[in-house]
Amino acid sequence: MKKTYLLNSEISEVVARLGHTDLLVIADSGLPIPDGVKRIDIALTKGIPSFKDTLNTVLTELGVEKAYIAKEMIDKNNDLYLYLLELFGEKLIIISHEDLKAMSKNARAIIRTGEYKPYANIILESGVEF
Repeated sequence: MKKTYLLNSEISEVVARLGHTDLLVIADSGLPIPDGVKRIDIALTKGIPSFKDTLNTVLTELGVEKAYIAKEMIDKNNDLYLYLLELFGEKLIIISHEDLKAMSKNARAIIRTGEYKPYANIILESGVEF
């Protein structure tokens, strides 16, 4: 049995296959998932699992070079914005929600959570751990 923190086999496989600058999206329950992008749907019910729990678990195994969020989060979900700003610092890049949706078309996968708060979406750009 796997000993590390991340137990979901689909997410673990995607993270293991990411190369430098590959994109992984962690999304709320409402973000559209483009055709052709792998969907990992872990939503169970409203709020479960949460965006934060999912993100924090993924970060136990993924080195992040940059993280992209929608500028709309600043006003519509400020607590989450402040949390992400503290977590990522200068690695956090603010873009429009439309640009975030366009970028998600290039993601290796989108993890759909049960998050029910607006604009709780992030694109993680894989870094290099050496």
